[in-house]
Amino acid sequence: MPKITFVERDGTRKNVDAPLGLSVLEVAHKHGVDIEGACEGSLACSTCHVIVDPEWIDALSPATEDEEDMLDLAFGLTETSRLGCQIVITDALDGLVVKLPAATRNLMG
Repeated sequence: MPKITFVERDGTRKNVDAPLGLSVLEVAHKHGVDIEGACEGSLACSTCHVIVDPEWIDALSPATEDEEDMLDLAFGLTETSRLGCQIVITDALDGLVVKLPAATRNLMG
């Protein structure tokens, strides 16, 4: 089974099993990682914003226009920012490293 490493806001690294077909957001929730996901993965917010390790960004499918629009609302946007709900685990992502941003912005409320 593929593994993901989440780098928490305090720098703690959490290595977890990442079942194929789940999103990074779903894997985070399954393992108690502090990612909100206010819209429950429906691509209507930016609260599952993660920063992908630069070594892994080219392994991901490009962001869609809808994802880019939501990322524009994210706090602390970087060159490798993505929405966790849009990254689906495949064998090719075994070892993926994502960092949680310092804060999130929930515009759903």
